[in-house]
Amino acid sequence: MIGTLSSPKVLPIPGENSQRNFGAVIIGVDIETLNDTDFDLIYDTLYRRSVVVIKNNAKLSPKAQYELTCRFDPASTEYGHGKTLDAKRSVLHPDLKTVPHQPQVQVIGNGLIQSYEGLENVKLRHPHHKTFHREPIPEEDDLNFTRFYRWHIDAALYGMNPPRVTSLLAVSVPKGRRQTLRYDDGTGDELDVPLGTTAFVSGYEMYNRLSPQDQEFVRTSQVEYAAHPYIWMSGARSRPTGLGLFSEERELSEAELPPIESDKIQVLPMTWKNPVTGELALQIHPSAVRRIHLKDGYIIDDLERVREIVYRLQRPAISPAFVYPHDWEEGDLVLFNNHGVLHSVVGAFAEDEVRLFRQCNLSASAPPVGPDA
Repeated sequence: MIGTLSSPKVLPIPGENSQRNFGAVIIGVDIETLNDTDFDLIYDTLYRRSVVVIKNNAKLSPKAQYELTCRFDPASTEYGHGKTLDAKRSVLHPDLKTVPHQPQVQVIGNGLIQSYEGLENVKLRHPHHKTFHREPIPEEDDLNFTRFYRWHIDAALYGMNPPRVTSLLAVSVPKGRRQTLRYDDGTGDELDVPLGTTAFVSGYEMYNRLSPQDQEFVRTSQVEYAAHPYIWMSGARSRPTGLGLFSEERELSEAELPPIESDKIQVLPMTWKNPVTGELALQIHPSAVRRIHLKDGYIIDDLERVREIVYRLQRPAISPAFVYPHDWEEGDLVLFNNHGVLHSVVGAFAEDEVRLFRQCNLSASAPPVGPDA
């Protein structure tokens, strides 16, 4: 384990490879008493490296976690999904519990938690791909093999701006075994991953790997997201890669959704600009897409075609060489640029494997910055 030093230092991610060119570890900072100089280092590193790991934060308070997350966007104060988690039909509803005294911070994990930060006798459920994928891994292989659950951006995508930064804190982490992640898409792609990893891919890599023609397409096109997307998609089923949904007309109709306010429907650029480097990231939530708006005003409305276009654009950059599967240790605080990476839950836990994490992200004070800003 990497220890702390008297002065902050930025280190590469252990095991970094030449194809996966993002991620960094920062040591020697105290988040509870963070000064402006150290925060500026974290800010600059985050926007240059997309994912930052800060070790040895097991005693970090929910208040300090919230305050750090808020510092990236001081005008933002509300949890990134607002109260949409209260909707029982949302695919997100079972996965998070709110810290009572710090409502912007959520508790996630697996197993029975008897008492934690004001929560009592809480049963946490780690999202399992069999609840969302059309063809899950067979039960007999379930503890040895796993999948990306759902590649996504942390965002409500309806009425609230996508959060700029998400913080994840590992409080309790089961250790001792690894799993083989299968793509099961005919490519033969597999990835050896630690149990319960969080997987990240770079939106900048995703953009840079496109042809010049596709780069022009994504720079000049916008994505329209479904109204109440996490309720709308609740009946649909995922591709085995976790990168978007099959088109089987299983989405809820407008009549089956809560009342829709048209001014809350989000139409966002396909590419979002990095505030420090100016680089463009291809940032699309593949499961929530509904339409594509082209530069000439034409709207691609056919959902199956929309999904096929998005999948073709995104799939190359989730290949094994470009994935960073973080190997969690207790006390790890991971910050990620939610306007520059996609991430996915991974893993299948046994009933008695207890995992306890805290998550914080805040609805941004302004929409993502597009390529022309």
